[in-house]
Amino acid sequence: MNLRIFSLTVSLLILLTGQGCTCRTDSLTSPPPDMAAPSYKADLVEIVKVIPDAKTDIRYATTNNFIGKKVYPDARAFLLRPPTDALIAVSAELREKGYGLIVYDAYRPWSVTLIFWNLTAPDKKQFVAIPCEGSVHNRGYAIDLGLYDLKTGKELEMPSDFDEMNEKAYPDYQGGTESSRRNRDLLRNVMESHGFTVHPCEWWHFNYKGWEKQPVMDAPFPK
Repeated sequence: MNLRIFSLTVSLLILLTGQGCTCRTDSLTSPPPDMAAPSYKADLVEIVKVIPDAKTDIRYATTNNFIGKKVYPDARAFLLRPPTDALIAVSAELREKGYGLIVYDAYRPWSVTLIFWNLTAPDKKQFVAIPCEGSVHNRGYAIDLGLYDLKTGKELEMPSDFDEMNEKAYPDYQGGTESSRRNRDLLRNVMESHGFTVHPCEWWHFNYKGWEKQPVMDAPFPK
């Protein structure tokens, strides 16, 4: 299939099966109906405190990201307890293979999702969540990851960079080098064996099972 047609097909499927189907076009940026109250207490866990050899590359705490603006006050990454426990198991399995995790993003306040939507070009909307439904990141059940070699400390090659908004980011993209596809598929296979599923447009984005039951949060990062 032509890559452009494939991209349009994926975008349409996302709009029809999971994002945008409950939102009117005049309310796309409204808060989702399951937004947690300000008093909601979430059991957010800082990833590097439970996986000491995990690296972080939190680009949203810098201007080195797809919108060119800093939107996080600190370069930190959090998840709720269930996906954190699963990620610990993922890390242990990868460690035996000689690899460590690089965390690009995890819990994301809803207000940041709104910023992303407003600043993303129309032909790239399939790569960002629709604010009126909230994202899995807003629920503390999604994480963006890469891999690095434990011996050398070097990041493993992937078919695209993190947040590269084109067909190279698709988890089934068959271009690039054989080693980059092997690294991507290794990450996906291990993550999926521990209850995560990959996003259809982003090889780095994984959602943990049961995310549908979690409320959308807009709380700032824990102190």
